[in-house]
Amino acid sequence: MPMDAIPQPEQILINDHLRLRKYDGVIAFALGWYQDRNTLLLVDGADRPYDMARLRRMYSYLNAHGELYFIEYKIHDAFVPVGDVTLCRTDMPIVIGDTRFRHCGIGSQVIRALIRRGQALGLEELQVAEIYDYNLASRNLFMHLGFVPFESTEKGHRYRLTLPENLGKI
Repeated sequence: MPMDAIPQPEQILINDHLRLRKYDGVIAFALGWYQDRNTLLLVDGADRPYDMARLRRMYSYLNAHGELYFIEYKIHDAFVPVGDVTLCRTDMPIVIGDTRFRHCGIGSQVIRALIRRGQALGLEELQVAEIYDYNLASRNLFMHLGFVPFESTEKGHRYRLTLPENLGKI
């Protein structure tokens, strides 16, 4: 769904092997991501697996509140979904659901692309609603890209990036 009635691009090409593809309602491939115990602890702080109804509700909510994309990586000349990410004014949830693609730089490339998208939309600030303190990979990712904690939550912190001050870091 567009933010402020600005059309969402069908794709954001990050490089020859990585792109973001606009949410299209097809989600069955993602169900396994949200049944993995470790993923659930990082995303929800609990290990209650999703079913299709809950997954659909989550994606519907994210799509209604921002620009929802599937993260796709090129394997054997075809792009396949490996995660999802949403650009909202007050949150930027990202999940690399296919564990084979974690810790290889995809997250930082995706967040950089969404920072550029936020700048193109004229946003002054981006926020992450919560990163749990034990989620060191996400904390390091966002802090490396200039996000700073600005408020404590029950299990972690909220983070923000003021875009005009960070143009050169991206």
